[in-house]
Formats: sequence, structure tokens, C-alpha cells
Amino acid sequence: MNKRPLSITIIGWICIVFGSIALIAGLLPSGQITAAQRIVELQTHWYVHVSRMVMIVSGVLILYGRNWGRWLLVLWLVFHVVVGALHGPIGVLTHAALFLVGVFFLFRHNASAYFRGDKAV
Repeated sequence: MNKRPLSITIIGWICIVFGSIALIAGLLPSGQITAAQRIVELQTHWYVHVSRMVMIVSGVLILYGRNWGRWLLVLWLVFHVVVGALHGPIGVLTHAALFLVGVFFLFRHNASAYFRGDKAV
């Protein structure tokens, strides 16, 4: 059996925990809004919730060693670089730094071996 690298375990659990917290917090009603306002809010911001679900799913998939889960997470990171660019230079720099760190750990030699299913390195 191929041993999962610690960096992949940490990244996977970060995605699951923070994605879950963000999803739950985003779905809970906030303040004194009516049901109609809440429905409109959910309809107009559906892509935010989908993004959070993608984060959770990719975290679970990389913990199970699924290579396409790794690529799903990379796409999610790229999406956030684009979103960061829409919010100005600080946003794009922050998201680009997270992208580079994520890609570094997701594609290191031992991580790539784990996703290929090679014997422990």
C-alpha cells in the first residue's frame, strides 16, 4: 500500500474542514432577513456554494489518492486566482501565492507517486 504524504493529508483536511465551515456559514441565515430575501441570496450566489462543495469534494478525493481530485483542486485554485484578480492586486497576489504553494505540494515527487499508486517512496 502506498503511504499518503503528510502534506497531502494536511491539504485534504484543510479543504474538508474550511470548505465545510464556509458552506455551513454561507447557508445559515444571517441577520434579520426574510425568507424571500434568503431565497434570492441563495439563487444569486449559487456559484459560491458550488465552489465550497468542490473544495470539500477535492479534499476527500485527494485523501483517497484520486488523481482527478488533485486536478480538481488545482482548477479550484486557478478559479480563486481569477476571483482574486477581480478584487484587486492584493487579492490576486494572495490567491496566486496560495496557488503556488498548493501546486508545489500537490506535485512533489512523493505526492505524484501517491497519486500514481506507486510503492511508498
